[in-house]
Amino acid sequence: MEIEIGRGKKARRAYGFDDIAIVPSRRTRDPDDVDISWKLGPYRFDLPLLASAMDGVVSPRTAIAIGRLGGLAVLNLEGIFSRYEDAEEMLERIATLPKDVATREMQAIYQEPVKPELMKARIEEIKASGVVTAASLTPQRVSEHIDLVLDAGLDILVIQGTVVSAEHVSKTSEPLNLKEFIAEQPIPVVVGGCASYHTGLHLMRTGAAGVLVGVGPGAACTTRGVLGLGVPQATAIADVAGARSTHMLETGEYVQVIADGGMRTGGDVAKAIACGADAVMIGSPLARAYEAPGRGFHWGMATFHPTLPRGARVQTTQNGSLEEILVGPAHENDGTFNLMGALRTSMATCGYQDVAEFNRAELMIAPSLQTEGKALQTSQGVGMGSRGAVASRSTPGSNGAPADKSGALSTTPA
Repeated sequence: MEIEIGRGKKARRAYGFDDIAIVPSRRTRDPDDVDISWKLGPYRFDLPLLASAMDGVVSPRTAIAIGRLGGLAVLNLEGIFSRYEDAEEMLERIATLPKDVATREMQAIYQEPVKPELMKARIEEIKASGVVTAASLTPQRVSEHIDLVLDAGLDILVIQGTVVSAEHVSKTSEPLNLKEFIAEQPIPVVVGGCASYHTGLHLMRTGAAGVLVGVGPGAACTTRGVLGLGVPQATAIADVAGARSTHMLETGEYVQVIADGGMRTGGDVAKAIACGADAVMIGSPLARAYEAPGRGFHWGMATFHPTLPRGARVQTTQNGSLEEILVGPAHENDGTFNLMGALRTSMATCGYQDVAEFNRAELMIAPSLQTEGKALQTSQGVGMGSRGAVASRSTPGSNGAPADKSGALSTTPA
């Protein structure tokens, strides 16, 4: 239903994860009987999870670790690991930059050219471990590097930008024809982001195996403030899931819908699947891992744009392992650990056997869901009252990680 903004403009109401709730059904199920696996191209994964193609989240080492846990990590082939032989030195430098100069200094760091030989070496390093190897390129550079990454053994290609359309128009350069390009590739291609029914449908018609849904919801993204565009994730996912149904009726082909960004707890992940996603792509929850290359800092691919940065370096202090964050055991009660266990339990509590069934879960508009009856938790800053504060507050870890007593969120405005 459209709402009148003014006499000359109407708009739809859109909803984020905090605005909705999953409604339990008449049936419950044993969590051990729930199947959360999903399939992308010819590959089946135990966890419906992709790690975001961000330098503070995915390195070759963490890509291997996430693959062994049952997920899929996407390496940014235009990031630090493809620009510097000694990527660790640059990552250490980024982590120690003062807040007031971080964006400017990161712009300088990322001026170093991408090196094809490093692209190849990073892919081969992940491939040698035996896990499925995925990496991202932007639409502007994918044609230039596609032969090299295929020769290196890439299994899944992600073509990713802030917004990717199937109908890019340019008077100065020849735009990438996604439909022709994808048809020529021997590996599955995922494209995105998008945030609407029509854009999602057009991307599906290019032959993509999966579509990323999300414009601006990420913890480090400032696109919504800088450009003023975006769609709250619950609505965006549901719209693109609707496009998936239309496309399947047209072609008989099922395209995977991947919710990209805006999820910080297991409840958010469950809501994304219930809205219609087949899998989720997350960044900041994994940037907290002891193994994360960002050393507790997290930033997006547009943070270092040379003329119009659209991201911030945010601090999410390391306080758990990748295994604890993804599959547990959880040692906090705010939903930021054991994300996949939370999804499995949510599905079991509602009686659904697999992801496809959970896509059909009943949802309710429930703005009071986060606060109803939670006055004590809110006043004490625990449980749901912490609003995922554990994710940005260090606690002494089993590996001796230091505590950050301030618990402050450090950001650098773009």
